[in-house]
Amino acid sequence: MAYNFTTINKRYGKGSFKWQEMARYGVRPEEDIIPFSVADMELETAPEIKEALKKEIDDFVLGYANPTASYWEACCAWQEKRHHWAAKPEWICPSHGVVDAFFTAVKAYTQPGDGVMLLTPVYYPMYHAVLDTGRKLVDCPLVEQGDSYAIDFEDFERKAKDCHTKMLIFCSPHNPAGRVWTREELQRISGICLANGVLVVSDEIHDDLIMPGYEHTVYASLSPEAEQNCLVLTAPSKTFNLAGLQTSNIFIPNAYLRARYMDFLKQTNPNPKCNILGYLACETAYRKCEKWLDQCLQVIDANRKLVIGFMAQKFPQIKVKRLEGTYLLWMDWRGLGLDYKELEWINHQEARLFFDEGYIFGKQGEGFERWNLACPTRYIQEALERMEKTYGKYVK
Repeated sequence: MAYNFTTINKRYGKGSFKWQEMARYGVRPEEDIIPFSVADMELETAPEIKEALKKEIDDFVLGYANPTASYWEACCAWQEKRHHWAAKPEWICPSHGVVDAFFTAVKAYTQPGDGVMLLTPVYYPMYHAVLDTGRKLVDCPLVEQGDSYAIDFEDFERKAKDCHTKMLIFCSPHNPAGRVWTREELQRISGICLANGVLVVSDEIHDDLIMPGYEHTVYASLSPEAEQNCLVLTAPSKTFNLAGLQTSNIFIPNAYLRARYMDFLKQTNPNPKCNILGYLACETAYRKCEKWLDQCLQVIDANRKLVIGFMAQKFPQIKVKRLEGTYLLWMDWRGLGLDYKELEWINHQEARLFFDEGYIFGKQGEGFERWNLACPTRYIQEALERMEKTYGKYVK
């Protein structure tokens, strides 16, 4: 089946934060401009999911819901098929979202003043999960290596050895750097964390969005020891664009850690359930939409190649980081010689380009832009045309 990845449903006035943000900068709903910022897709929902939801609304009462045995089995079967990880249904703790989950984990397993490690620049809610809960940010900056990033393991191990460091919130694949960590890198992280009593909270929400030539390794699959010292945070929300249904699956293989997580969660949220349509959409996606995903990845990869080719030809001063995973292209614009706030102004006011500004991912992101490629290709082409017209006068 050939799916439709060419049309778009514009979301002005429908509660989309991503779209409404553009209105702050004077973009009108009738303009043929879309945002490339927040990490949800500008692509039609897989028809199998839409049909399942329509049938549910027609045939069932939308009351309180619990996951079914079929739901648990679908979540585990997906991990086995796509990532070769034999997860067990009893490990899953449903959550409204991955962000909720790593906030809960920080509060459940650490105390105020404890250190929590982040590999930066990184997804900005992770900073909030540390700082807004009174924990200490243990910043482990990634090292730029040409068109990619590497972990400074000497720095990482030194900080892990600090007796106050209790947790690593780990972004895998990494957002915004686009890294898909190798098994060797993951094993090294695991060895250091196990040796120093550092719990790993592995955010793998982008685990299905892997570019050709790369393979995602689930952190818990590294070894029995790693499995017992981690949480693996997953969701269908990025893969199938279902974030609005607020359904995630948190795998906690260690029974003690799982009980502690659920006990703490119930103290702050006495009814930690997802909604009936979220459960249905997730199960349908995992059982029926793999071919949709495979075709979607082809669109993202084509968009990636289009942007890279354009930059190499027209603006070689802009360095595009290698995209191994996610649909979020990390781009270094510092070669244009513009202040990062000036860059933001030009993009918004002149070029009508709405990315996620690099500085929101930490100071290392100043002068960078994160471009969401999950959209019909023609919108990428139109954005590049606006960019060429605008930046022609800034680059000689």
